[in-house]
Amino acid sequence: MTPELGIIEGFFGRPYTWEARAAMVEALAPSGYGFYLYAPKADPHLRRRWREPYSDAALANLSDFAQACRRHGVRFGVGLSPYELFLDFNSASKAALGAKLDQLVSLGLDDLGVFFDDMKGDLADLAPRQIAIIDWIAARAGSARLIVCPSYYTDDPVLDRVFGARPANYLEDLGKGLDAAIQLMWTGEEVCAKEFSPGHLARVTEQFRRKPFLWDNYPVNDGPRMAQHLHLRAFTGRPASIGAHIAAHGINTASQPVLSCIPALTLAESYRLGQAYEYLAAFRRAAQAVLGPALADAIERTLLLLEDTGRERLGEERMGRLRERFSAFDHPAAREILAWLDGHWIIGTEDLETQ
Repeated sequence: MTPELGIIEGFFGRPYTWEARAAMVEALAPSGYGFYLYAPKADPHLRRRWREPYSDAALANLSDFAQACRRHGVRFGVGLSPYELFLDFNSASKAALGAKLDQLVSLGLDDLGVFFDDMKGDLADLAPRQIAIIDWIAARAGSARLIVCPSYYTDDPVLDRVFGARPANYLEDLGKGLDAAIQLMWTGEEVCAKEFSPGHLARVTEQFRRKPFLWDNYPVNDGPRMAQHLHLRAFTGRPASIGAHIAAHGINTASQPVLSCIPALTLAESYRLGQAYEYLAAFRRAAQAVLGPALADAIERTLLLLEDTGRERLGEERMGRLRERFSAFDHPAAREILAWLDGHWIIGTEDLETQ
């Protein structure tokens, strides 16, 4: 069973260009990617400065992209992260939120994400506070499907260390209090889950009182450590059998939009082929479809360096050889590799703290 597949542009660092977004939709829609959630952490008007309205020019860009999605039969959505709104959901906050919702709804949203991720959450009454906000938004979101990312969106204890200990029964309370039509996101047993199992998803379904909407953190490569690596390999650890246990499967793509299409295509193939799926063969087919035979072969031959060794450990000699190899190709994916070698997407801790 193939679930609803889609793209979540939800990473830290440099966001995509509008042209890159449209090209990704065009490339992946034929393989079953049916939604795109625009939610880059670097868009301050969706996160830390969410109270500030979008300019007319920014709204026009969003509107144009929404139309590009619809031309390919892809649902268009925006992920709003009203930073720390649950600390003081007063009349002024409601007025600002209402104004922002009016702008977003005017785009004709198919999906509206309400994301409480990556902000402090150690409040005993966190769930009821967030439920009140979501209910308020639901009454003003028009026909858009609501997709909520909880503050604690994984079992991974790293969230408790960084954002404070999660309240007791937080997920159960959230699932019990939210309307059954509202989707709840989940990244798995870890922030960047190595695999998803039917048993794990069944347990989360019980907590949520609904099937989880997967926010899959592969092939994303943001952050000071992951930005040193290109995530190009085919999907593994996502057996087709999980399709019956999830509401949808969204992938948080890498900072390199063209290269991201390679693993994205393999996920669709994994669901399509089921137990017949072979990840190396899937990689080769996807790489050739995105890159053409010659560039696909060049990337496969250097996969250990690009994905495993990583930029910071290449050394000048190997970096020079890679630059020479990929400079020979006139292809946007080759240019992405060259820009990565030059440090174009490297971000620091301060980016995580300010975006």
